[in-house]
Amino acid sequence: MVRRIAAGALGVWLCLTLWSTWDLKAQVNGAVAEGRGGAVATVDARATEIGIDVLRRGGNAIDAAVAAAAALGVTDPFSAGIGGGGFMVIYLNDGDRIVTLDGREQAPAAIDQTLFQDPDSPTGELLPFFPQRISSGLAVGVPGTPLEWAEALNRYGTLSLAEVLQPAIALAQGGFIVDQTFAQQVDRNRDRFAAFSSTQALFLPGGQPPAVGSRFRNPDLAKTYGLLADQGVNAFYRGEIAAAIVDTVQHPPAVAEPPFRILPGAMTLTDLDLYEVRMRPPTVTSYRGYTLYGMGLPSSGGLTVGAILSLLEGFDLGQGDRSLAWHRVIEAERLAFADRNAYLGDPEYVDVPLAGLRSPDFIAARRALMGDRAPASPDFRAAPGNPLLYQSDPSPSLTGPWPTAQLEEQSGSSTTHLVVSDRSGNVVSYTFTIESIGGSGMVVPDYGFLLNNELTDFDPVSPHPNSPEPGKRPRSSMAPTLARSPEGDLLAWGSPGGPTIITTVAGMAVNLIDFGLTLPEAIAAPRISQRNTGPTQVDGGFEQTAIGQRLGELGHRLDPVAEIGAAVGLIVRPDGSTLVAAEPTRRGGGWAGVVER
Repeated sequence: MVRRIAAGALGVWLCLTLWSTWDLKAQVNGAVAEGRGGAVATVDARATEIGIDVLRRGGNAIDAAVAAAAALGVTDPFSAGIGGGGFMVIYLNDGDRIVTLDGREQAPAAIDQTLFQDPDSPTGELLPFFPQRISSGLAVGVPGTPLEWAEALNRYGTLSLAEVLQPAIALAQGGFIVDQTFAQQVDRNRDRFAAFSSTQALFLPGGQPPAVGSRFRNPDLAKTYGLLADQGVNAFYRGEIAAAIVDTVQHPPAVAEPPFRILPGAMTLTDLDLYEVRMRPPTVTSYRGYTLYGMGLPSSGGLTVGAILSLLEGFDLGQGDRSLAWHRVIEAERLAFADRNAYLGDPEYVDVPLAGLRSPDFIAARRALMGDRAPASPDFRAAPGNPLLYQSDPSPSLTGPWPTAQLEEQSGSSTTHLVVSDRSGNVVSYTFTIESIGGSGMVVPDYGFLLNNELTDFDPVSPHPNSPEPGKRPRSSMAPTLARSPEGDLLAWGSPGGPTIITTVAGMAVNLIDFGLTLPEAIAAPRISQRNTGPTQVDGGFEQTAIGQRLGELGHRLDPVAEIGAAVGLIVRPDGSTLVAAEPTRRGGGWAGVVER
């Protein structure tokens, strides 16, 4: 039985916290904090502050996670919000158990495998990925975030949805100071945002992005959150918000002369009404005495991180040549992504050969392909293995690997992640998104939030386990992670970044477990990302280090990018003390806070 906070006490709290400006207070400690009584880390100072205040006023980790997520929908609207979906991994100290919630976006019932074919092409050519495919009603999946918040609170929280939304309502009404990251994200989407009248009005007033240092307010989103607070999620899935979402998808609010062709989608009120949050079993991976818990399908995150670490378990990475160790990581990522891309999809639609993929013999066979040098060609892409040979299936739906397809997966700083712990030992690791930075680019008129373009995560070429189908959830890379150390520490971490989420989460595990880095060091360290795409992406000047240069000598082609991911994490020790950390510089830097120092 969850404990509910008395309404009177909550009212006092709200009177204290609903100030109009929401200027940053001194209770958040930058990128690293250590203390007791609970902790929060997000990409944004105001969201972290709201989460900490919920904990300080007696809420639990689930309450604080939803409150902080709602705040991010205000301050980080181009990465996440109620127009999207996500995955939540929760540790419940009472009962010592892990639960996971799948709030992934879902395809409308009227779509089929020709979803992204150009309707005017006589040969069925695909629409260009950018901007036509990602900026259309076709790309919008049924959002899962509002119902996921409600389910998490109803099952495991101590506050109601109405209560935890109040700080975000005040934040949207009072506004916040625009920083460089917010302004840059608008500027980089200027052409897409200018194509939609509602988006232009909100984010490009006068045709220009909000100026750094100006105050940005979103009264329409405050109104929308107020409807959710007053009427519950039925307002979103069956009420006036639902009607507005469907109208936006079916009749995109394009300007009179849009700069590109904008196609409508087929979402209906029935699609919204029938949406459900799924409770999924967590993935479980053992690695050098640690037990890692992740999100299962339709997220490929937990399984692919587990595959990378299982391949690496056969090598001693902590001793000897560090460049050889990172070579092993690159090759493990390459093989794991080859298998992920070939076999993983929504388990309600696809008979995924999980037993074979996780078989020790299959893993050993894949590990045997990892030599001491990179493949001869810098554009080499590994072929998937055949896990069907390593499992017993009396009625197989597959007799061999699926045709290999290369999905145009976006990487970058899209999506967001937060971690929360409370004084009772509960922990939340939560990744949520609207897909691209700016999602579909379409703000729901009069309601102040962007709709996702998550259906672009489907593989548009059929047949494939991740092909579009009615009601199907596209495969995701989100990888919210919890772990238990041999010493009894409870760890939580995750990152945004599209498919680079998987390599970021796996790389942090290697840094923490194999190389003994502290949590802040593991978050700040340069990153590598090999996704079976030929060259290996790196950030933080990694290619210029001695290790990076040695990897070049081993045959690797390193492709430097501005940044990979934007991680946050925490460690709760057996004595109840907590270390929490966020990015010091990536994506403008994140914010970590604790209840008691």
